[in-house]
Amino acid sequence: MPDHAKSDSPEVQAQLDRLTALSPGRDILGLERIGALLAALGHPERKLPPVFHVAGTNGKGSTCAVLRAALEADGKRVHVYASPHLVRFNERIRIAGTLISDAMLADYLARALDAAGDVSPSFFEATTAAAFLAFAEQPADACVIEVGLGGRLDATNMIDQPAACGIAALGIDHEAFLGSDPAGIGQEKAGIARPGRPIVTMNYPARVNDAVAAMVESRGGTLLREGRDWHFAPTAEGLRVAIDGRQVNAALPALAGAHQCANAALAIAMLMAQRVVPVGDAALMAAPELARWPARMQKLAKGPLRDLLGPGAELWLDGGHNANAGEALARALPGTGSINIVMGMLANKDAAGFLQPMAGRIKSLCAVPIEGHEHHLPENLAREAKLKLGVTEAATAPDLKTALTQFGRGAGENHPTLICGSLYLAGEALRLNAELPD
Repeated sequence: MPDHAKSDSPEVQAQLDRLTALSPGRDILGLERIGALLAALGHPERKLPPVFHVAGTNGKGSTCAVLRAALEADGKRVHVYASPHLVRFNERIRIAGTLISDAMLADYLARALDAAGDVSPSFFEATTAAAFLAFAEQPADACVIEVGLGGRLDATNMIDQPAACGIAALGIDHEAFLGSDPAGIGQEKAGIARPGRPIVTMNYPARVNDAVAAMVESRGGTLLREGRDWHFAPTAEGLRVAIDGRQVNAALPALAGAHQCANAALAIAMLMAQRVVPVGDAALMAAPELARWPARMQKLAKGPLRDLLGPGAELWLDGGHNANAGEALARALPGTGSINIVMGMLANKDAAGFLQPMAGRIKSLCAVPIEGHEHHLPENLAREAKLKLGVTEAATAPDLKTALTQFGRGAGENHPTLICGSLYLAGEALRLNAELPD
């Protein structure tokens, strides 16, 4: 789907408009265009600080957040490339710990587009090239780079010698590009492996493990699988991670949800597995508690949006949008009682599959549109919730503010409310509540 990024900076917006006009307006997989663009820019991908490269269906963003937290706790300057953004496009590119400035962003986007010629890069390819150019020119000790889609043919997969790679939780998403076979999905994600470099993975079903192992072997990478080559366990004292005879007893994650222990452990194992960027045990131990990643079971603070539910209400936010994310959310929901859900979802996502794991706890659901993107019609989401999931109170609203107002102050205070189904919707919620990621 096309990206409809907007910026309050006229200089940045001018480059985003240029990019929209030049790009094919859809996601494309393949390395030919990004390779040609990077060559025209003088191959910045070959001049990056040591890279930690992370793939996965769910959890890769949280894993990247813990990687960054550990490296920074050890005194390192860290560049980060992540997607999509929630509120401001600048969130995608972090320079030595700070979100890229509008002036720098406009300059690097312009240089990438000026070099594009007749390449016609996709939106993600052009922004990846701009990020790599910035990372090559701005000093730092390490880069944390999140795969956009898949792995093997993703635009970020132009890095020759990463310090370490990682693969977080796997599931079905982006079926038009990756298919619906879990083994095939795992194989595509494992395409980020590089010769002689560690690639740290979670433990998947046997058939998926075999597919991942085959791809890693074909790439010459060193596979480190959870449960076989490394181990983790939440304990009364925190989070224990062990690999290659070394053990760290880390803090439990500040990010909500039991699944965040796996993401934090993966990040710590990646850092312990590599020998390029030394990181001390104290930084590894502190990282899960220091890491922040917005719109992942985030409890919203008092603000214009949350206050629509009343002073005692709990308003939670999560950008998950596939069946595996729904399962993780079901385990992470606050309390044990009923919840209200406000939901919007892109048209290419499986709404029923996402909601099914939470169905038994849904008191009421209000479906909303996602402006500027192809989305499920709210009336269809409400109908599906009633017919397929047995949600008796299912309604629609034209926007988030109206949805929360419809729940009413009493309903909001008696039951936690969760906004979910899309990172784009999550970004709108943060904007309306004046909680901008920084």
